[in-house]
Amino acid sequence: MKNIIYMCVCLWHSPVVIMFIHHMQIIFYEDRNFQGRHYECSTDCPEMQSHFSRCNSIKVDSGCWVAYEKPNYGGYQYMLPKGEYPDYQRWAGFNDCIRSCRMVPPYTGNYRMKIFERSDFGGQNMELMDDCPDLNERFHTRDISSANVMEGYWMLHEHPNYRGRQYFLRPGEYRRHSEWGSTSPTFGSLRRVTELN
Repeated sequence: MKNIIYMCVCLWHSPVVIMFIHHMQIIFYEDRNFQGRHYECSTDCPEMQSHFSRCNSIKVDSGCWVAYEKPNYGGYQYMLPKGEYPDYQRWAGFNDCIRSCRMVPPYTGNYRMKIFERSDFGGQNMELMDDCPDLNERFHTRDISSANVMEGYWMLHEHPNYRGRQYFLRPGEYRRHSEWGSTSPTFGSLRRVTELN
């Protein structure tokens, strides 16, 4: 079990500590409609094949998660906010294969990232602080070959209006698009990950 503890210090000049414990949990089911063998997870898991052979439904009891088609956070990526997904089409899945997962830590700060047209932070660049449903319309390019995520968690999408393959970016530097799991530098939209209930 993994608990996340938040602390707040305030009130006059004496510190008051308020603790909130949040247990993050996701449940994977082999069959549709939450049937069959299942596996409960409350932390990052780089390999899940030993727990189930296929995944046709998911319940996210708390938190926000990214599920991956392959072990060690590879292959197709699926953002899963709190909710129920009775079949893999509900999370825009391409198949019933989920082999690893990662929780998205709760985040309430600012969002800021810089995207670059070429690898190693080269070419035209743009700084973003909010969602962008159509990269081509806003910046006249769809090519993002590198990125620097300075604040917050982001999802890149293959097509405009947050459709197609998804790519999860945590804070850090990405010198080439393959570092976030993409085989192509062409993207249609990006947005902040804000659904963390």
